[in-house]
Amino acid sequence: MLEIVSSEKECRIYRIETEAECTSEEYIATTPGTRAICNDSALAGVDYTCALKKSCSDVLKGLKSSGVLNMEEKDTIVFNVLRGGLNFGLREALASAYNWNRHGSAFISAQRVRKSRNSEEWHITESHYKKVYVPDNAWVVLGDVVATGTSLEYAMEELSRAVEQSGSQLKGILFFTYGGRRSGEIISRTDKICREKFPNYEKSVLVYLEGRFEVPEPATPLSIKITGTDLIRYQSLLAPEFIESQYENPTYPLERCAIYDAGSRAFWLPEYLADVHSYWAQTRSLAEGMDFCDLLKERMPRLDCDRFGKVDLRELCDQQINKIAELMK
Repeated sequence: MLEIVSSEKECRIYRIETEAECTSEEYIATTPGTRAICNDSALAGVDYTCALKKSCSDVLKGLKSSGVLNMEEKDTIVFNVLRGGLNFGLREALASAYNWNRHGSAFISAQRVRKSRNSEEWHITESHYKKVYVPDNAWVVLGDVVATGTSLEYAMEELSRAVEQSGSQLKGILFFTYGGRRSGEIISRTDKICREKFPNYEKSVLVYLEGRFEVPEPATPLSIKITGTDLIRYQSLLAPEFIESQYENPTYPLERCAIYDAGSRAFWLPEYLADVHSYWAQTRSLAEGMDFCDLLKERMPRLDCDRFGKVDLRELCDQQINKIAELMK
């Protein structure tokens, strides 16, 4: 299902085999930085965004050298969906990867919320801010975290509208995500629309970072989960390097989410750290009736528990709780 297309230094890119009717291209990219973000929930703030920017730059180099991308500086615009899109640092990543300076940036705001407290349906609020520029023949580069896809759907609609209103042409879309399969569904649908609207349209490229993660539903058999939000390892399509990295520390495969809340992780640490601390406290309560292998089998059953050696789940949780508590001071 995965075919390697680029292997440069510590960055590997795999092509995902898609359905015949899907004209967009899907890839999984793996780097030390993107693995660290998924595995170490203490990696936050500026350190987190710097790691993500560096990783995106490495992936951009690999996409170009493998022939997947051939964008020109004057045609490229970074489309920032506030605030999650800022995490990826794509303006600077393009500059670093290709030695560019003149590519533009555009901005829209989009905040998703549940329609009601217990609803599995979402809608967009805080969507008033827009500052959109479109080159004549635009290659659009953007990134965001995608679970339900509500923000991405809105962003794609706004992008198409902006291009049409400007009288420009759209040549292609490059989308980076920590995300689930809704990313592919939306980009594929957008690709079909763009091919109909814009005669010069070339391609849509979707890059999943470390894997195409699953998003839990109410029926997903996990003891702790946030439906419609978490990106979980359970039954996900993952880069081989990411799977192997789970054995480096027994806390890695137990993390509730591959990235948690990307906005607060970058820009408001008190909220983010409280979320992570709460998760490990909840996991500590599970340790009264489960051992490490039980929980590993629940959250990432493909792994071999014996490779971790003897792990005391209570001690493991206490270490994580204390680690996050220190950061909260």
